[in-house]
Amino acid sequence: MTKDSAQLISEMNDRSREVFRRVVEGYLSSGDPVGSRTLTRSMTEKVSAATIRNVMQDLEFLGLLDSPHISAGRIPTQLGLRLFVDGLLEVPNLSDQDREQIEFSAQDTSDVDGMLSRVGSALSGITQGASLVLAPKYEAPIKHIEFVSLDPDRALVVLVFADGHVENRVFNPPKGQTPSSMREAANFLNAVAEGRTLSELGQAIQVEIESRRQELDTLARALVETGAAIWDNQGDKSERLIVRGRANLLGEGPDPADLERVRELFDDLERKRDIAEFLSLAEDGEGVRIFIGSENKLFSLSGSSLVVSPYMNADRKIIGAVGVIGPTRLNYGRVVPVVEYTAQLMGKLIADRA
Repeated sequence: MTKDSAQLISEMNDRSREVFRRVVEGYLSSGDPVGSRTLTRSMTEKVSAATIRNVMQDLEFLGLLDSPHISAGRIPTQLGLRLFVDGLLEVPNLSDQDREQIEFSAQDTSDVDGMLSRVGSALSGITQGASLVLAPKYEAPIKHIEFVSLDPDRALVVLVFADGHVENRVFNPPKGQTPSSMREAANFLNAVAEGRTLSELGQAIQVEIESRRQELDTLARALVETGAAIWDNQGDKSERLIVRGRANLLGEGPDPADLERVRELFDDLERKRDIAEFLSLAEDGEGVRIFIGSENKLFSLSGSSLVVSPYMNADRKIIGAVGVIGPTRLNYGRVVPVVEYTAQLMGKLIADRA
């Protein structure tokens, strides 16, 4: 909880805190503004509707509640939702049913991509949101690299790993490449890559190019640098994001403006924009993080909330993340334990395969 959140909550008396909590919980449950007459039937102490309206006005003055219409009903603001999530949200234990569904989706670990896709589908089904699963990079040592020309403006890099895994990646090479420059670039990379993972190779290439500049002609050096970008920059991350449950964000009769924002969100995801940022959202600390509305620029246009948690390998290094996107009226109490458990399970299963 932030210092500001803790201070605001501590400054509320018991009645204000209860009114605020019940308004937020009512809104998260129904999506509708909560009125004073509704609260008179559920308050711990017997108070009049007029008293509750006065409390609501005070909370509105603090920027925690808002009146969407002329009616007396209130809904939480983004600040109010943040305060509730930070200080008043009660997170129950994961239900046996949810745990079993997640574990069932992750039973077959022989195909990691297939497992992550099934886990994503299970996440979206349980939470009724859209799930995001950032798959781990392949981190086995490299055995061999080869470039293959497909067309004048397209080439293939073949990556063979020490454990037999093979990846083929198409990219646009610098103009003017010849079979000779491709062989030279591959020979250079194979000499540098021996025993290194992709991440380690990406870090080492530029240093090696500078120290061995005379060994490479201009064409081969350009090809090495372009090929390295495939695994060192966004191209390789773009294939790692698995999105499931898009339809859950559309609802049965969305407002046209909301529908357009959701389309923008998925357009961004389809174009793989800012995928590295998705992982960085989870990298600031272990455990679940919650971003509401405009708090993160990746999903702010759609007015969505994101619940995200990283997962780690056996060395406690963050290698991926799982998350759920939904409306700001997300059932946070249900989603948080599901995301947390899924991330822990992913980390354990991937560590066990290593």
